[in-house]
Amino acid sequence: MTISKSSSLSPEKLAKIEQDFDPETSFRQFGPILTAIVTFFLVTMSIYHFYASGFGLVRELVHRGIHISFVLGLAFLLFGLRRPKHETQKQVAKRDWLHVQGIPIIDIVLSLSCIGAAMYLPLLPPEFVAERVGNPGRIDVIIGATLIVLTLEASRRSIGFTLPLISIIFIAFAIFGPYAPGALKHGGTSIAGLVNHLYLTNQGIYGVAIGVMAQYVFLFILFGVLATRIGLGQLFIDLAMVIAGRFSGGPAKVAIFSSAFMGTISGSSIANTVTTGALTIPAMKRVGYPAHFSGAVEATSSTGGQITPPILGAAAFIMVEYLEIPLKDILAAALFPALLHYFGIFVMVHLEAKKLSLRGLPSEELPSLFLVLKKHLLTLTPLIILVYFILSGRTPDFAAVYGIIACVVVGFLQPENKLNLRDLYQSLAVGARNTIAVGVAAACVGIIVGVVTLTGVGFRLGYVVVQTANDIGAFFGGFWPLSIFGVDKLALFFSLILIAIACIIMGAGIPTTATYIILVAVAAPALSLMGVEPLVSHFFVFYYGVLADITPPVALAAYAASGISGSNPFTTGNTAFRLGIAKALVPFVFVYSPSLLLVADGFSWQIFSITFLGALCGIGLLGAAFTGYLIKTMPTWARWYTGFVSLAFISPGLNTMIIGIVLLVPVGFQQLSSVKVFRG
Repeated sequence: MTISKSSSLSPEKLAKIEQDFDPETSFRQFGPILTAIVTFFLVTMSIYHFYASGFGLVRELVHRGIHISFVLGLAFLLFGLRRPKHETQKQVAKRDWLHVQGIPIIDIVLSLSCIGAAMYLPLLPPEFVAERVGNPGRIDVIIGATLIVLTLEASRRSIGFTLPLISIIFIAFAIFGPYAPGALKHGGTSIAGLVNHLYLTNQGIYGVAIGVMAQYVFLFILFGVLATRIGLGQLFIDLAMVIAGRFSGGPAKVAIFSSAFMGTISGSSIANTVTTGALTIPAMKRVGYPAHFSGAVEATSSTGGQITPPILGAAAFIMVEYLEIPLKDILAAALFPALLHYFGIFVMVHLEAKKLSLRGLPSEELPSLFLVLKKHLLTLTPLIILVYFILSGRTPDFAAVYGIIACVVVGFLQPENKLNLRDLYQSLAVGARNTIAVGVAAACVGIIVGVVTLTGVGFRLGYVVVQTANDIGAFFGGFWPLSIFGVDKLALFFSLILIAIACIIMGAGIPTTATYIILVAVAAPALSLMGVEPLVSHFFVFYYGVLADITPPVALAAYAASGISGSNPFTTGNTAFRLGIAKALVPFVFVYSPSLLLVADGFSWQIFSITFLGALCGIGLLGAAFTGYLIKTMPTWARWYTGFVSLAFISPGLNTMIIGIVLLVPVGFQQLSSVKVFRG
């Protein structure tokens, strides 16, 4: 018996949990005829993107327009005005005459309107489009305004109120700029001028965000679906069982490893939580972990998938576009911060297991490494091909196309999890369906980015943050011992604190990629004004945007895990944040020591080694302080003292590490006092 067979939750129950906490999967139900039609269009969407990115030559604006047409048009069919109820096909069929196969006629009209509005501009001759920029006609304004409104509504349906509400606030800011307070005040714009910028230029809906979705992200999501279908996900879980299942508190360590592995092909922390959590959370509870801790371990580990190469929740591809550096450099920069995140979880899980005297899984529940490799080894081929092409300098879309081809070939050849034409058809449909919500979010984010470029609000907010941080730094710089750091360093520290808080708030309830794009436009300029290099500032805002998934009160991944574990959602969220504390500290480490990102300016192996070793020690000590256990249970004073000393290790520098080691002596004596040689 293996852990893969130990889940007591039915697939229907897991699907309901995922829908309850992830609006991106809250698809409505159709009648059989419309189901077949929508599936056909989803498959067509996958085939088109595969062809266009791999072998076709489609003009940029046309490619983005077709992508928006698919995304928005299907969004109004897949997502209803309200969250769908779990209905049977008979209940769907009994709806009144205003519905066609379970879909309101108005939604079909809105779907067709999206297609018309999205394709109007791309189908015009390029010279006509160039003439209209800055001088839109009435029909341009009407169609552009229609597309903006439909994008906001599609976003509300697919991912919730948060992102469209932020977009509406930005639109109001653009129009009513003369009435904005202080440094945020600007000249404002007319509705026609706003529509011109958001619709007719490449700075709005048709901008970088939707371009990256159409060119790269779609293919990687499709790759993840196909790789999971042919058994790569099960291979990851079985390998994690082999590696960690036998040790103390084994199922929790399996959750860490399996979620880290799954993060290489998954772009969603909630989907990762539900997929692996259905197997690991019941096993954790069975060996003795509390329910809230079990859910928190899975949620925190799964959220780590958003920062794990090679996908990084699709944010890696946006970084490639913004920073204009190769994808392999982005992946290299992400590697060691991700390892530190998982190390922090592992330390707390291990110490909690020792504290509770938990066992590992019995041998009869562990899979055989030989049988696992014999059964699933071929499924690693697509991932190896994908990573090889990325590391060899090929473009991300090239790597993804050949990774997809490898998935299909392996699926048809292997004896286990064998693909047939029907399976392939359904996988293409699922892959496209999984991109709808993130595609809508990208179009909606285009509105926000367009307002930022139109009004310059990013630099205005950056100026406000820097001024506020300087004032706070000057105030605290007058007190000893903070005065020894200097006003500039204190100002940078408080800037990071303010931006981190803003990133967590902004990331609440918004998909990772959308969060990152907004934060780059709004928060990153403040770090640039403080002299932080672009690569570092992008990773900083990205990390804190992702942290929102395990930060109450909107810790969606933790709440999804609590649905599986049966624990209190808020308690699970608080525990998940504690377990993921490394993710909150690591960004500060690489701001002060960019060498941790490997490819940052001024990198040296000496600085990297000191920084990485110090971060490992500091995160380990902080884990002990939070757990209250090291060699034995720690008294309250030792926990607080250890937590304080851990900061000396996290702060980059050999001198601070030496100071930290000296300061740890009292805790060392306390922990070793039970050993006979110390008791005389």
